[in-house]
Amino acid sequence: MLTYIVKRLLGMIPTLLLVAVVVFLFVHMLPGDPARLAAGQEADQQTVELVRKELGLDLPLPQQFVRYFSHMLQGDLGTSLRTKRPVLTEISDRFMPTLWLTIASMAWSVTFGMIIGIVSAVWRNRWPDRLGMTLAVSGISFPAFALGMMLMQIFSVNLGWLPTVGASSWKHYILPSITLGAAVAAVMARFTSASFVEVVQEDFVRTARAKGLSERRVVIKHALRNALIPVVTMMGLQFGFLLGGSIVVETVFNWPGLGRLLVDAVTQRDYPVIQGLVLLFSFEFILINLIVDVLYGVINPSIRYK
Repeated sequence: MLTYIVKRLLGMIPTLLLVAVVVFLFVHMLPGDPARLAAGQEADQQTVELVRKELGLDLPLPQQFVRYFSHMLQGDLGTSLRTKRPVLTEISDRFMPTLWLTIASMAWSVTFGMIIGIVSAVWRNRWPDRLGMTLAVSGISFPAFALGMMLMQIFSVNLGWLPTVGASSWKHYILPSITLGAAVAAVMARFTSASFVEVVQEDFVRTARAKGLSERRVVIKHALRNALIPVVTMMGLQFGFLLGGSIVVETVFNWPGLGRLLVDAVTQRDYPVIQGLVLLFSFEFILINLIVDVLYGVINPSIRYK
């Protein structure tokens, strides 16, 4: 197992390098002049040229890439064109609010989603199944921005129970986590139900029931464990998407996270921040996939890695 993990970690290096090349070329194709944005719309052409030279944007594109790549290998992702702060500082300040919001959203959405999925599979084609799948379809189809604004209108504006913006207390996490986790709970419910329905038709489940085991024991000990592998895969993907920062939810709630930082960086053509964020998102997905693969072996001991 340790050898497998080391090989996967080493395999991350060429992937991240390829992502760095693609992102560098992509951000420089974006329309707009970052030097003009940094100097201000009222600045004259001479000032803009001075800012462009100061930022190194007057160099040919290959030279800019060599300089960026050499700094990246030293752990320096550059300086924000907008705030003049190091990119690592910008990202680190926004990372924890996004991480805690992701954990809060995943905690309730995975729990409720799996419960709804299991109930729907056990009582298939009956009212619990229909009710659960109706809730799942509603969660997927309802837009996140509309749900967020509706929750703010009800619980913040009308009732005054919860704050609308900020991330300074646990109350600030309630509305964004519900908005962000609604679609995740719906996906987990449908995925768990489909996986569970397939597993309960297997021979070992019928054998367990024939031996006289209680339905609760059959579901929890035999069916659930075998149905978890595809569910864990989806769980890892959803966690990666949420950790990448939900642009819509963070914008609606003015959340000081990575998604909002990415929006501001794209708007201001802040090349170093965009490149740093995309590299971080790529690293997160690769690392989460590795963790999911390791969990396969924990859930199903018959899976072995070399």
